Amino acid sequence: MTLAPEGRKLLRVEQRNAAVPVERKPEWIKAKVQMGPEFVGLKNLVKKEGLHTVCEEAGCPNIFECWEDKEATFLIGGSECTRRCDFCQIDTGKPSPVDMFEPTKVARSVQSMQLRYATVTGVARDDLADEGVWLYAETVRKIHELNPGTGVELLIPDFSGKPEHIKAICDSRPEVFAHNVETVPRIFKRIRPAFRYERSLDVITQGRDLGMVTKSNLILGMGETREEISEALKDLHEAGCDLITITQYLRPSERHLPVDRWVKPQEFVDLQHEAEEIGFLGVMSGPLVRSSYRAGRLWATAMRKKGRDIPAELAHIADGIQDSGTTRQEASTLLAAHS
Repeated sequence: MTLAPEGRKLLRVEQRNAAVPVERKPEWIKAKVQMGPEFVGLKNLVKKEGLHTVCEEAGCPNIFECWEDKEATFLIGGSECTRRCDFCQIDTGKPSPVDMFEPTKVARSVQSMQLRYATVTGVARDDLADEGVWLYAETVRKIHELNPGTGVELLIPDFSGKPEHIKAICDSRPEVFAHNVETVPRIFKRIRPAFRYERSLDVITQGRDLGMVTKSNLILGMGETREEISEALKDLHEAGCDLITITQYLRPSERHLPVDRWVKPQEFVDLQHEAEEIGFLGVMSGPLVRSSYRAGRLWATAMRKKGRDIPAELAHIADGIQDSGTTRQEASTLLAAHS
């Protein structure tokens, strides 16, 4: 039993069977520990300077690969969200006051870590008049100010879909404007009760219309069907989404939505091919892929396919695509390793 934001108690009744175990994960959902020199250096620096990243604090399985590639993710706006999503491990409640110095703190962390690419995400702040828009936009500005050679991806809530809010975000000029739809229309309201599917699509369209490279994410294993995934991919592309990541739902705790199914690697490979055929400029698909996984690589790919010039100060991100090897969490890589 858990509490909804408005204080109501929610009782979850679950049907158990041998096909959907509570804890046991299939063998393909495993991340190998491969600590390269860049990862070790960042790990020591983060510990020494007391820096905070989502990568470490959320126990992301891709930390070894992303840090080796000099990429990291930061959470802003506090540790409590004003909205509740049934798959998300972030607590719901009344957030603390905004830390006006947080954008500078994040920018300095990026500087200390000498990151090539930073993803910034955060909680929904419906308690604020601007829903947190200033905080998100200012964080992008501060990172660029202190780190002109670092790309920034901004993963936002929907900001109620208000055009003035979306414009303020886009005016801060992140390299990528991201908003995650996460699931399909039929189960959207149950899983994301404070969001609306059509509004999320409209947020992406607004970002596209304002000249952004746009991105979204779909989580599989929450009760959707294969056909519904295909329809959601088409919806996202029609809305103007350039980049897509597709991943497996992993249940944070017994208080969260149960895993409906474990999606096999071949289905992720099939979905990647389907998304590319639909017209997405970049796709990352695999059970342990996360929305910020190899984000710099996806941005550079989109820029090239759009025929846009990559700024000279960020050219090293595109150059690194050839030097960074395979993406270990893509399903195609997993299948090749076990063939």
